[in-house]
Amino acid sequence: MDKKAMLGPKVRRLRRDHGLTQAQMAEQLGISPSYLNLIEHNQRPVTVPLLLKLGQNFGVDLQSFAEDEESRLVAGLREVFADPLFDGSDIKNQDFRELAAVAPTLGQAVVALYRSFRTSRDDLQALAEKMADREKLHLVQGASFPQEEVRDLFQANNNHFAELEAAAEELWQEGRLEKGDLYRGLVDYLSNNHSVRVRLLPSDVMGYAVRRFDRHGRRILLSEMLAPSGRNFQLACQIALLRHRDLLNQILDGSSLSGDEARRLARIGLANYFAAAVLMPYDRFWDAAKQIRYDIEILRRRFDASFEQVCQRLTTLQRSGAKGVPFFLMRVDSAGNVSKRFSGAGFHFARFGGGCPRWIVYDAFRTPGKIHSQLAQMPDGTTYFSIARTVVKAGGGFRSPPQQFAIALGCDVQHAGQITYADGFDLENTEAATPIGVNCRLCPRLDCSQRAFPPLNHRLIVDENLRGLSPYLFAPPAGE
Repeated sequence: MDKKAMLGPKVRRLRRDHGLTQAQMAEQLGISPSYLNLIEHNQRPVTVPLLLKLGQNFGVDLQSFAEDEESRLVAGLREVFADPLFDGSDIKNQDFRELAAVAPTLGQAVVALYRSFRTSRDDLQALAEKMADREKLHLVQGASFPQEEVRDLFQANNNHFAELEAAAEELWQEGRLEKGDLYRGLVDYLSNNHSVRVRLLPSDVMGYAVRRFDRHGRRILLSEMLAPSGRNFQLACQIALLRHRDLLNQILDGSSLSGDEARRLARIGLANYFAAAVLMPYDRFWDAAKQIRYDIEILRRRFDASFEQVCQRLTTLQRSGAKGVPFFLMRVDSAGNVSKRFSGAGFHFARFGGGCPRWIVYDAFRTPGKIHSQLAQMPDGTTYFSIARTVVKAGGGFRSPPQQFAIALGCDVQHAGQITYADGFDLENTEAATPIGVNCRLCPRLDCSQRAFPPLNHRLIVDENLRGLSPYLFAPPAGE
């Protein structure tokens, strides 16, 4: 081990990961803050005694911590600039060594950026090859999009996992959790059963993260920007990953997920499911939902949960003998990007692309915070009742503003009478329903004034002397 190892960037990163100031870390190491500042800027070496203190106080692996990261970074930079993209660039080995020594974080960012570029380039090439071969077109919907595989997994299980429901109920018993003080109960459970502490940190320390688990320090770090319901949710999610990882893997082993990326995404989804089941225990939540006719505002207050958490939980009430209304759900941003969907009521979602502009979910952005209701009918005659409202995800201050989404929750019209929001609607008069479609490409309605694209099964007629409400005129499909 080099007695004069320059490990400044590693020390700085270790301090930031633990949420410490230079003064706080210097105190634990028995040195002055000014000396620690010099170490972090590679103006002083990390001596062996100091390295041992780092290991004792912060649980670091001394061998890996003291490894020659500079040599690995030089090798990585050499690989990056060997790409034909940089042919003609007069970059010498000495340039790599100087960058690695003076600005290692910048050098690592260059390597990471290049790897991301290579991955994107390879993915684009693979996608182009699959699109060119129509016999392989179906593969685009599978292996290339692991998030779609995860959605299919939840859809195949009707968005209900009895094992996770049982595990959540067990946590209430084992942790002696109490309604009204769930946060304290979860914090005590983590401390008593997993020796894990919980710390609430400023947003400038957490950055874009809202939860971070520090394995070495046995701490869960939460952002101050999280609402109380979000803090409870994140703690319960981490408990799932700590206490029930084997159960999560058991569920995944019984699925047909194609790779590690899809498995990791699915594991996160299952941990989130467990967290919702902890916040809103099945029996109590199901009973309350029925009694108050699915009034989301009352449910969120009663269970100290957010509007989105309640809507998501309502889609999971599919226990045999204790089923709720079979809801579908979608979350969309103002640009039409769908980030969450579940079709528990047979509602037709487009697998790719946007939705129907006539559907009420897009109206929600006009009056944020207000619940909108709609009776809508698909081209095949099926009629649905749905509500929509905007929700706001906490941001990180002025430079990272909150995110706004619209949540749509709905069901087949035959169940709408159980829902308080349907009061005042003539549910028998389906002729009064708003005609909607899956999306413009798949919708056969030719009289829609809000059509953005022509349908795939109609030939476009271009007549410069005729203009209708829609910019498109169509001929009937071949054979009609």
